[in-house]
Amino acid sequence: MKRSLEDLQKQYSKFARPEKAQRGFGGPGGRRGGPRPKGKPKNMKATISRLMDYIAKYKYLLILVFVLILISSACQIFAASMLREVINEIVKEDKTVAERLQYLVQILTLLGGIYLVGVGSSYAYSKMMIKISQSAIEKLRNDLFAKLQTLPTKYFDSNPTGEVMSRFTNDVDNIDMMIHQTLTSAFSGIVQLIGTFILMLVTNLWLTLITVVFVPIFTLGGGLIAKKSGKYYSQQQAALGAINGYIEETVNGAKVVKVFNHEETCNEEFDLLNNDMRKKMFSAQFFGGIMGPIMHNMSQISYGITAGVGGLLCLNGFLDVGGLAVFCSLCRNFSMPINMFSQQVSTIFSALAGAERVFAVMDTDPEAPDDENAVEMENMQGHVIFDNVTFGYNEEKVVLKNISLYAKPGQKIAFVGSTGAGKTTVTNLINRFYDIREGTITIDGVDIFKIKRQALRKNIAMVLQDTHLFTGTVMENIRYGRLDATDEEVIEAAKTASAHSFIMRLSDGYNTVISGDGANLSQGQRQLLNIARAAISKAPILVLDEATSSVDTRTERHIEHGMARLMKDRTTFVIAHRLSTVRNADAILVLEDGCIIERGSHEELLEQKGRYYELYTGKKELD
Repeated sequence: MKRSLEDLQKQYSKFARPEKAQRGFGGPGGRRGGPRPKGKPKNMKATISRLMDYIAKYKYLLILVFVLILISSACQIFAASMLREVINEIVKEDKTVAERLQYLVQILTLLGGIYLVGVGSSYAYSKMMIKISQSAIEKLRNDLFAKLQTLPTKYFDSNPTGEVMSRFTNDVDNIDMMIHQTLTSAFSGIVQLIGTFILMLVTNLWLTLITVVFVPIFTLGGGLIAKKSGKYYSQQQAALGAINGYIEETVNGAKVVKVFNHEETCNEEFDLLNNDMRKKMFSAQFFGGIMGPIMHNMSQISYGITAGVGGLLCLNGFLDVGGLAVFCSLCRNFSMPINMFSQQVSTIFSALAGAERVFAVMDTDPEAPDDENAVEMENMQGHVIFDNVTFGYNEEKVVLKNISLYAKPGQKIAFVGSTGAGKTTVTNLINRFYDIREGTITIDGVDIFKIKRQALRKNIAMVLQDTHLFTGTVMENIRYGRLDATDEEVIEAAKTASAHSFIMRLSDGYNTVISGDGANLSQGQRQLLNIARAAISKAPILVLDEATSSVDTRTERHIEHGMARLMKDRTTFVIAHRLSTVRNADAILVLEDGCIIERGSHEELLEQKGRYYELYTGKKELD
């Protein structure tokens, strides 16, 4: 069934309202007293202030830019002021043609030098502003990426990848454009306005008053349009994030779309999002685009009235011809910065809307900091105890209810149960992907909240159902489990996982480059590399979350001996959809509705003829 536009927006636009952060039930800021959310940017002033912080470190370079802008603007204004004398000298009737030409050559040479200095200054400050903007954007990207590394798993579970990527691309690019274009225009515009206004006063007071009368009209009209434009640009950026999220999800799931003949529905849903984006982009660009023409026409009206009144003053002897010509030029120069700024309103509001979305990510609560007395836990043995653990991903639904279990060093503990019973959640809590609400989890007698998070995860290796390989060689992907591993150790880990034979059949063996998340490998081969990655980590605790579910039965049996070697002397937690793979576990825990209802060995649970017996016998019938 095709989803409505409202459903699509809700699902793919998590940050349509950045100030409303997604807060979990058991995550940072919950029971363990993690940091509270920082203030989100709710207005233009706060957002601009935060952007300026990224430019502030280049204050000396900015001062030089400002000086160069002053020089450039001064050259323009000084050259304009010279026109009065030039025109008045040329129109004098007491000079010969030769004298006029000689004077004209001299003054043009001088003006050429002045304009050359102005152009050189403009070139210099433009180049410096590009350097400043690119350096600031580099820092912004680094901060945003570094922030992502600190965010809890729940953030990535609840936000589409395309939506997150949109902040690195569209939003940051808009900010970049605003910094190196609009900021320079603002500086030069202010200087030009002040200098031009002073020269206008010197030239003629009455004409200056006529010109100034139009300034409030410009400001009022621009402000009304800007208010409308700002609202629509925020909506446009949210719609852009939503459509990016949908595209990313659909492209990643292209095979599933085709298998279930979902193409038409995808087209219809995309059309809804695309049409919504078109409407919002139209509104944003319309209000952003009409400001330039409106302001230009208003300046033309101001120019026409000023020229008319100036002509009357000339006829009555209150103003010379040169003064009128200069003032008309100044009138245009006075309105030019206003027009230029109005034309960049669309860029400004697009950038500010993007900056709000970027800062919304930066203001998201990171993982709760380590306890001040947290330890490194060297030589971890792997004695794990859950004591009355309660957890829920949100306040409305509790997933685990007073769970208690233990695993001695070297034991293999298997979790079985219906889908949604809480099997994967148990393993997510061991490495603190999520933090518990009640109860305690200890490893070797130490509460995991008293163990530094990096040290905890260093001692836990995971092989997940969903495989993920990075762009790089096979050797590099296996070494990801322990970066200081030697080539020999990588090869030994691959042999442990029974991956060595297929790797050697690849075009370049261990130096074969993997791209596209291992698209050129089978699902089973990708999983074997993930198992090898876990093998090389030498972690005392191993978590296998349906690690063989994507491997066919023949391949599963082929690697059974390797998996046994991998689990040797490690505390292993296994979640398996095939009950045949957990028969040799030291203890099998049966979960149902968030509770452990049975525990025992394979034989003991069969003798009880309870839930495990029903699952196992049902499985045997299917086999």
